[in-house]
Amino acid sequence: MAQVEFVFGLHAVQTKLQRHPEQVQEIWVQQGREDQRLQKLQALAAEQEIVLNIVARKELDQRVKGRHQGVVAACTPSAAKTEADLNQLLDQLSEAPFLLVLDGVTDPHNLGACLRTADAAGVHAVIAPKDKSASLNSTVSKVACGAAESVPFVQVTNLARCLKSLQERGVWITGTAGEAEQLAYEANLTGPMALVMGAEGDGMRRLTRELCDQLIKIPMAGEVSSLNVSVATGVCLFEAVRQRQG
Repeated sequence: MAQVEFVFGLHAVQTKLQRHPEQVQEIWVQQGREDQRLQKLQALAAEQEIVLNIVARKELDQRVKGRHQGVVAACTPSAAKTEADLNQLLDQLSEAPFLLVLDGVTDPHNLGACLRTADAAGVHAVIAPKDKSASLNSTVSKVACGAAESVPFVQVTNLARCLKSLQERGVWITGTAGEAEQLAYEANLTGPMALVMGAEGDGMRRLTRELCDQLIKIPMAGEVSSLNVSVATGVCLFEAVRQRQG
């Protein structure tokens, strides 16, 4: 069998079957599970003539760590998009680009949560550097609940060069930083824009910060000084959504 990753969870496996069935090699379903969502998944697998095995829960527990919801799929690993793919996507857009940039987010749970939020907010692509960043894997797919298959995830060799290229296209780069003077609710987040979120704990790298056209922050009223990166991403993205729909 070729190199595989195990995608698990009803939504993650169903989205994989719907969007990239060619990547699904084999599926294992927990014996005794007969709910409607699982029946839909089994029908999709049958349409694609994908081998589906009915097994004891213990076998699923041995294959993956995490809440598998009674279904595990062996898949060809998803490949991140390239900068060339990003340029092609931007050329084809009929509306102002709405992008999320993750500068050094290394936790796959946070990456999955950010992809899920990006999907909900209507983000066109999520961009991250290849080095010192989380990559697509089974944990990301599970946390993202299908968004890892629906939102283009672009990994670039040189993030600074990519940001400059976006600026040349007229994309406004908005960075997030605790020391920013402007609140997210006061900033203009409409039009072609890329929201840059920094790494867990360290924030954006110096060069990334210097390339931003504006810096924003989320007001913090309590004792904690910062939010988890995926929570902060949700706050900022949906403020942008609110403004863009106004």
